[in-house]
Amino acid sequence: MNAPATLTKLRIDFVSDVVCPWCAIGLASLETALARLGGEIDAEMYFQPFELNPQMAPEGEDIVEHLARKYRIDAAQIERNREAIRLRGEEVGFRFGRRSRIWNTFDAHRLLHWAGIEGRQHELKRALLAAYHGEGQDPSDPDVLAACAARAGLDAERARKVIAAGDYADAVRADERHRLELGVNSVPAVIVNQRHLISGGQPPEVFEQALRRIAAPG
Repeated sequence: MNAPATLTKLRIDFVSDVVCPWCAIGLASLETALARLGGEIDAEMYFQPFELNPQMAPEGEDIVEHLARKYRIDAAQIERNREAIRLRGEEVGFRFGRRSRIWNTFDAHRLLHWAGIEGRQHELKRALLAAYHGEGQDPSDPDVLAACAARAGLDAERARKVIAAGDYADAVRADERHRLELGVNSVPAVIVNQRHLISGGQPPEVFEQALRRIAAPG
């Protein structure tokens, strides 16, 4: 009887923001690739913070106005881009709904840091992405964050206390500075074994090939 193959262990740091649509696509693509590599790779994932709009006011901003100003494109181009993103999401099993506003995500990142300590970070990340990109909910709203925590299998009241107390703010800011110092200035950024960078919301095939190459001996 043949001995079972030894899985190659990989550390994957997924650097992203909750309001980044390509991060939602990138995570779904990466998950698909990892499922295909289930007999070859044992991946341990960590979700690292990155804020696209760290200076955004608490009330957020109309998303069309925000994108038009940031990228100097008109409403028609924004709509074309959103439709292309929606279709890319469909290809990897992620559903995009209508998002009318964009918000600051610092509190969401603080909650994700806590979820990592509790061993439910991946589940919370999925819940936050679905809440914002799928349902257009405000990821800076404590009620939304607590509901996402509950969906991720975390204690909602403990989540509310983390949010209200400002817990893990220093840790999140330190993590954000560290990624910027490493040269990460766009997301999603997938860092494998703290050495190999895969940038962007790549198709599953690209992630699969890159991870197999990194995991190869020699």
